[in-house]
Amino acid sequence: MKADTQKVILNLPATAEFVDVVRLNLYGIASKMGFSYEDIEDMKVAVSEACNNSVLYAYGQNDGHIDVTFEIGEETLSITVEDEGESFESVRGIGEESTLHDKDLNDVQIGGLGFYLMQALMDNVSIENVAGQGTRVVMSKSLALSEERV
Repeated sequence: MKADTQKVILNLPATAEFVDVVRLNLYGIASKMGFSYEDIEDMKVAVSEACNNSVLYAYGQNDGHIDVTFEIGEETLSITVEDEGESFESVRGIGEESTLHDKDLNDVQIGGLGFYLMQALMDNVSIENVAGQGTRVVMSKSLALSEERV
């Protein structure tokens, strides 16, 4: 790979049928970068959760689209999933310092658990909600140095 960041941009209908297209592209890009099978599977789950948020909550019954950008760096893959629909209420307040450890199960909103899963599977996750402009999820994962790569 070149030292510069390369981008692959997808613009897809916000329907469940197209989440597989995102996963297939992720697999191709991540495997070319040298990510392990386990890391690729983790990233596929995380990107599916981000896309499913847009499919399920952003547009309701209306047609919409999802923009997915893969930014390919020397050692890091960054994935951005954006929609222009309604912001998902359970995202508000989820930050790196927010956990489920101190919450009673009755206080946990099931719809927002995918964001905790993304944070567990990726190195960095940021979620931005802009009223009337949708949701942007940015996730990144760095290549783990193995004995083969050193």
